[in-house]
Amino acid sequence: MSEKTKKNIQEVYEFASLSQYPFKKRLIIRLADFGFYCLIKFIGKTLRYETQNREFYDSIAENGKIPIYSFWHNRIFAGTYYFRDRRIVVITSQSFDGEYIARFIMRLGYGAIRGSSTRGGIGALVEMIRLMRQGLPMAFTVDGPKGPKYIAKSGAVLLAKKTGNPMIPFSVEVSKFWTVKSWDNMQIPKPFSRALVVFREAIYVSKDADEAEIENKRGELQSKLDEAVEFGKQWRESITK
Repeated sequence: MSEKTKKNIQEVYEFASLSQYPFKKRLIIRLADFGFYCLIKFIGKTLRYETQNREFYDSIAENGKIPIYSFWHNRIFAGTYYFRDRRIVVITSQSFDGEYIARFIMRLGYGAIRGSSTRGGIGALVEMIRLMRQGLPMAFTVDGPKGPKYIAKSGAVLLAKKTGNPMIPFSVEVSKFWTVKSWDNMQIPKPFSRALVVFREAIYVSKDADEAEIENKRGELQSKLDEAVEFGKQWRESITK
């Protein structure tokens, strides 16, 4: 690996400069960054995680591949803590909010690429392809960043096609949570809740997939995530009766 490549990889895990922001916004970014990090760390430490179908996840490494973590946006809180410190790379928006999000997830062992579905999206996907070919795992909130809720987009499918690595659909269900009034009804786990990480079968996409196959794989991803959510809901109902 060249020194340039090593430097590019290192930058994914480092804070960006805040020089373009005025003092007040720099202060807010730093406060929000540390505040959200502490919140996730505090609540996450109290959660009692269990897994279902862990073998689907383990099979990816056994096959010499790297996972493309694929999940719904509103399950991001519990998922972020569970998958911490694995050097997983995510896309964060090129915005004020995106900056403090990038910072607090980096504190939890993630990397960040700046982009979004509306600005810098193609460039961000190209960067994900390049970094995944260097061995870094990737993650997509497949209905993010603005929805519609529970409708999978094709970004993870395209990444799977270009890299030969599979998507691993999963959902995290917590026994007790608060719901945020946002487009996705974000779930914030209540401290000391149980949490079930539900994996579904890894999804591979052929390198010569045409538009029809890409849409078919997007639909398969949608179906697997829906299954994971439904299984999680049934589990939560069974333990809270």
